[in-house]
Amino acid sequence: MIVLQLIFVFIGVLFFTGIIAFTLLLNGAIHYLTLLFVLSISFFLLYTFLLLDWFKTKKRKVVVSTIIGVAVLIASIAPIQYHYKMSMATVDAEIDAYAYEPFVDHNKVVKNDTKASLQLKDPLPRLDGATAMYPLYAAFVEATYPKKEYPYYDSEVKVSRTPEAYQNLISGDVDVIFAAAPSESQIKIAEINGLTFEMTPIGREAFVFFVHHKNNVENLSLEQIKQIYAGEITNWREVGGANDSIRAFQRPADSGSQTTLEKMMGDTALMEAPAEDVASGMGGIIHEVSQYRNYKNAIGFTFRYYSTEMVGNKEIQLLSIDGIAPTKENIRNGTYPLTSEFYAVTTGTDNPNVKQFIDWIVSPEGQALVEKVGYVPVESF
Repeated sequence: MIVLQLIFVFIGVLFFTGIIAFTLLLNGAIHYLTLLFVLSISFFLLYTFLLLDWFKTKKRKVVVSTIIGVAVLIASIAPIQYHYKMSMATVDAEIDAYAYEPFVDHNKVVKNDTKASLQLKDPLPRLDGATAMYPLYAAFVEATYPKKEYPYYDSEVKVSRTPEAYQNLISGDVDVIFAAAPSESQIKIAEINGLTFEMTPIGREAFVFFVHHKNNVENLSLEQIKQIYAGEITNWREVGGANDSIRAFQRPADSGSQTTLEKMMGDTALMEAPAEDVASGMGGIIHEVSQYRNYKNAIGFTFRYYSTEMVGNKEIQLLSIDGIAPTKENIRNGTYPLTSEFYAVTTGTDNPNVKQFIDWIVSPEGQALVEKVGYVPVESF
């Protein structure tokens, strides 16, 4: 009878553990699995010992309690570490795209002071671009497109991350994208599809590196940056900081900032990025490069406008490079060493309005709007 009861309880524990484990996988909470299994096993063992009246002495109770307590404590380390990490701010936080959707009441889109000389009609150029570019081309849209709804997820004016935007351009789903220069793999994919990227510079931006605001390192040389990302400099004390290892974060391949980092490194080999397993979707596990989290020993990178205007995280500080701060003035005069252009990119669209739209963007009128949004124009006016 006792054996049957134990079998029944075992099956019950196994069943409910399986359901909870499946739910945790669906929600990406794999860090709780070990703790779940430890708790399930502990419950079954306690039930068995009680049923068999095994706890007859105080010593047995102490031994079992200690073993279970230690096991639960060890199994709790992963969830505690996860929640500690998640409590830290991320610089690559997602913005509220709806806040920049054109013609929406009380949006954050920068307005032209006067009516633009260009007023487009159908067929409207289909646009897409990097997240950091959305406030800019949303301003172009409000200035030159007819007033109507342009949902950022399904309209003539969409917003994606850089890899998706380039893919949408290659597949012909959009006419123009606004982004940093393409990666080598994106260029090759275009060539395979018989396409060539036509890139029109429309503004300048600073590629910036940042650290925790309590890090006393405020400046690095370009060579030190390269050595850090090559894995040759591994401790902050090597560059005048505290005795702490450097946690140098990277971004996913083909993203605009990762491509810029790779170009900056030149012939210097880029070290393998810190990575973590991240649960996604229906329990699938993908291997994804970590987003920057504000560890006190970390260094990350992005573009100036995104970090200062869109995210505005006060827990970080932007580094000077070779003694030059990444200000708009230093981008404009060319003294900041990591300044790059961003582009309106096409692949030979047959939309008749695309050329006049891009021509307007690089005109004094369009470049004035680039300045007003917060970027540095590529043309003086």
